[in-house]
Amino acid sequence: MIILYTLFAYFLVLLLISHVTGGKADNRTFFNGNRRSPWYMVAFGMVGASISGVTFVSVPGMVLTADMTYIQTCLGFILGYFAVAFVLLPVYYRLRLTSIYTYLDYRLGRSAYRTGASFFILSKLTGSAVRFYVVCAILQRFVLDAFGVPFAFTVVAMVGLIWLYTRRGGIRTLVWTDTFQTLCMFAALILIIYNVARHLGMTMGEAADLVASDSRSRVFVFDDWMTRQNFWKQFLSGIFIVIVMTGLDQDMMQKNLTCKSLREAQKDMCTYGFAFVPANLLFLSLGVLLVALASKEGVALPAAGDELLPMFAATGRMGMTVVVLFTVGVVASSFSSADSALTALTTSCCVDIWSRPDDEQLRRKVHLGMSVAFVVFILLFHSLNSTSVIDAIYVLCSYTYGPLLGLFAYGLLTRRGVSGRMVPVIAVASPLVCFAADSLSKQLTGYVFGYELLMLNGLLTFAGLWMTGKRHAGRGSRNRAEG
Repeated sequence: MIILYTLFAYFLVLLLISHVTGGKADNRTFFNGNRRSPWYMVAFGMVGASISGVTFVSVPGMVLTADMTYIQTCLGFILGYFAVAFVLLPVYYRLRLTSIYTYLDYRLGRSAYRTGASFFILSKLTGSAVRFYVVCAILQRFVLDAFGVPFAFTVVAMVGLIWLYTRRGGIRTLVWTDTFQTLCMFAALILIIYNVARHLGMTMGEAADLVASDSRSRVFVFDDWMTRQNFWKQFLSGIFIVIVMTGLDQDMMQKNLTCKSLREAQKDMCTYGFAFVPANLLFLSLGVLLVALASKEGVALPAAGDELLPMFAATGRMGMTVVVLFTVGVVASSFSSADSALTALTTSCCVDIWSRPDDEQLRRKVHLGMSVAFVVFILLFHSLNSTSVIDAIYVLCSYTYGPLLGLFAYGLLTRRGVSGRMVPVIAVASPLVCFAADSLSKQLTGYVFGYELLMLNGLLTFAGLWMTGKRHAGRGSRNRAEG
């Protein structure tokens, strides 16, 4: 019951923040926070929103199969955030965009615009469903199953709570709730590490020495080009993962576009870009310490890496204090990504699909409708999931975010136009070709594609647009309307 009490208190704080920040909110407040957000608060909150409950549960378990090689991807993240800050943000601020996909309308026309927004909606529903599935599944398994609560009810209740505290203030509320949730997440992580070290009979310094000397602390892989853990495959993938999953993602960019100026938004982006290496190093170090604790206590390691942290932290094996910390950490990280996803989906539908950014009644209906869709996608993933959660997210996004990468690259790097009828065809065909190439590669050569599928997908979309496009760019639909 202590977990339920913890959740109840946590949600009371979120509702209080929502009440204070959501007063007199209109669509402008909901979509862009009136562009008054302090950059340092956006930066701190974005760390929690980017990490999500998936990282909290899955990354510690990565050491079981991949050691600490995930840090190679995080190093690529840094360059990716700089690219977003100094290439994409200036474009978005110059056009004063509410939805970043409006850029495609200005540059390539309505067909590219609607295609890009549609792929975002599909990608965000899919990715966010995977992330939020983590917290729902953990609560179900370790708490609610004992009371006979159906999983579907758990999902509806949790999504309903997110809808409740985001429905008024939107993005302005999220800047403040994400700050609170990021603080809770890191406090929980550090205190869990402290408790694990204590159960090992070590000080924090001794625990750090154990991690540094452990064979699972290997970070770099340069000698095997066939593995997913190869440095260059991970590093380059990390760059492009950030470009598409942050720079081309309305969810991540919407908060950055609430800053007062481009310069503040760039400071925000670069600041939290550097935070991912130490943050993920903490998660991976926790994984190494948990493996050492399992060895000390004679406990068999789980078959799935996602089970490593819950096996110790959610079962009461290390005491009720750790159970509470684990609950707070998972809920904080999961909700900070799920609530912003719901807000971004609402924004994209109102601005990009229906082109009615000032209709408050439509916004409320869409917000509720996206909440229902969110529930459906979570339940769908629950019925189909058979892979590691974090790998599932990145593999799915390699297919759904690839066309966005190709569309934006084509618009930014060329002066050519597009064939409007061919844009959606190319955007659908590119992921299908990638899937076929991945399957054939495994069968014929044994080569395993990793996150580089994202780059291949974007390249195919770019090539398709080039081959079917026009030599000289036409004027986007926004420009035509203004002309």
